[in-house]
Parts: sequence; structure tokens; C-alpha cells
Amino acid sequence: MEFIDLKTQYAKLKSCMDARIHAVLEHGQFLLGPEVTELEHCLAARAHTRYCVTCSSGTDALLIAMMALGVGYGDEVVTTPFTFVATVETIRLLGAEPVFVDIDPRTYNLNAQLLPAAITRRTKAIIPVSLYGQCADMDTINQVAALHGLAVIEDGAQSFGATYKGRPSCGLSTIGCTSFVPSKPLGCYGDGGACFTQDEALATRMKQIRVHGQDRKYHHPLIGVNGRLDTLQAAVLLAKLEVFDDEIAQRDRLGSRYSALLSDIVTTPFVENHNTSVYAQYTIQVENRSVVQEQLKAEGIPTAVHYPIPLHLQPAFASPALGRGSYPHAEAAAERVVSLPMHPYLSEDDQQMIAQVVRQAAGGARIAGSGRMEQ
Repeated sequence: MEFIDLKTQYAKLKSCMDARIHAVLEHGQFLLGPEVTELEHCLAARAHTRYCVTCSSGTDALLIAMMALGVGYGDEVVTTPFTFVATVETIRLLGAEPVFVDIDPRTYNLNAQLLPAAITRRTKAIIPVSLYGQCADMDTINQVAALHGLAVIEDGAQSFGATYKGRPSCGLSTIGCTSFVPSKPLGCYGDGGACFTQDEALATRMKQIRVHGQDRKYHHPLIGVNGRLDTLQAAVLLAKLEVFDDEIAQRDRLGSRYSALLSDIVTTPFVENHNTSVYAQYTIQVENRSVVQEQLKAEGIPTAVHYPIPLHLQPAFASPALGRGSYPHAEAAAERVVSLPMHPYLSEDDQQMIAQVVRQAAGGARIAGSGRMEQ
């Protein structure tokens, strides 16, 4: 069984995908070719933003966004400790300091109610992460940011295609960023990313930064990076956009069905009434994760853990002031979450089998954890 089934997706898209790739091979503009421009227009339309600036990865999207905003040495950036390392890695790469805020235990996203206490005179920006496929509480986050004159960068690496109060992810803040790594709901066949904004000046800066700070050939008003999106990856994404809406709808159906099958025995994803989720992962909480994973593995069912160690406990970001217990909700989630196979081509029979094994494994783990009976 596949955790994410890209082979079936390719078989469905083969004619369109091959034609798109062949067109790039024919014209030979492998960097910032016409497909990149076409893709940027399509993505901006989906995010309801004036500008989309594609780039070489989701990590570079965050880096480019912060560089465009002038984040640097001595600055602080408020974010969550429960996310992929890139969110905080890019802050440190620019010489700034991450300031963590614990998560809402229901959604796993940054708890916006805790934001005011984390802001100091050194704060430059806030980076909420729209984890597992649904957006954070962006209205509250934007209100706090506006009160303090701060920029907001939505890390929408897992949520492109989702909505918040009817508005699309990545179009909700100063800059939205996303990733197109193959495992994402909209993924290419390598690395890729994008930044979104309504601000013309920011868009211009981000376009320059992604080509070594260049505004014209061999003229560099800014320090930049080599952050261009390959034209072949743009071609792949254009082909996948043909079925993206159908795949989002199917992800929603599968997520709802998983929850109906499992919600009485494990903690299933909580999606706010005003949100839609693209279920980049379908992530549950269980009491004895290793036991559950082993039983699923024995039945040929792959799992993953997103993420097993909160960032404040990672060696690269460790601080004497931040030990275990600093962010209890993030730490508790990291010990219990496990993600199940989730992709638009997951059959109902396979989903039923996955749910059955989870119920057996989680039920046994729950009894074992209580001390009443070992299984």
C-alpha cells in the first residue's frame, strides 16, 4: 500500500503530463520559461492575490519572504515549535531568533491567543503554520500583527487549496508561502515553492531575491539567492492543476470517512467550522504510538510521524531557557501523533482495512496503557 500514491496520479494525467513536459524539452527554456509565468498567473488566481513568485522550494519561499521583509540579525520572529524544521531553520539562517508560542491542542496550529505575550520591541514578523492542511486563526493573528506593526508570513506548505472563512490559504497575510514537494496536495516531481502577496513592492523584491538580487542582468541591488523554479517543475504543476479541485474534494471525502470510522476510538483531526482542510496528512493521536505503528506495518500499512520532536527540543535550536515542559501542548502532540495513508486515489476498501487495523491496534494499546491487560 502506498502512503502517497503518485504512480496512480501520473497514470491518470499521463497524456497531459507528457505533453507539458515535452513542450519544455522542445523549447529548451529550462529556467523561468513560459510555463513558470503561466503557473504564477494560475496560482495567484487561486490564492486571490495580485502576485505569485515561484521559487525552488518551500524552504526558499520562507527565506525569500523574510529577506524581502528585511528580517535579519537582532530581530525576533514568532512562530510555533510544532512544525517542520524549515520554518525555524530559515529564521536562524538570517540571523534572527525564533520565539515560540504553544499550539492549540485541537488544531495543532499556533494558539493566537498566546501571541501578545510573545511580542517584544525586537519582533519583526509572525509565521503561523497552517499544519496538516487547515489554516491557523489568521484573523486574530493579523489583528495582533497590525496592532504592533508586524508582518505576517503564512507557512502554507501543507495547506495550499484550503480555505479560511471562505478565503484561500496563502492569500491571507502579508506574504503566503507554500511548498510543491511531491508529497504535498499539489506537488511537482522535485522541489518547488511559491510566495504570494498583494504588495507590488514586495513582489518585485522577491523576484529579484530569487535571482541573486538581480533587477537586470549582472546588476544586483539586493543580496539574493539562487531560488528559481525549474520550468519542467512548472509544467508538472500545470498538468496537476487540471485535477486539483477534484483531488481536494476527494481528500475531503476521505478525511470525513476516516473520522467517521475512527473518532470513537482515537483522536481524529478537528477542523474548524470556518475552515476547509486539504488533509496534507490525515493525522490521529494514539496512546501507544509504537504499538499502533508496528501493527499497521505488519499488515503492510505505512505510517509517518509529523513531527516526533518539537523544535525547541531539537539540538540545533536548544536553549537553556527552553526545556521539556516549555510548550506542553506541542510536546504532548509530538508524542502521540501518527499519520495514516492519505491521497486522492486511496480506495474505500483500503481505507476500511486501515481503519479496522487502527481500531484493533489502538484499542489494544489503550487497554495496555491503562494497566488492565496486555495485548
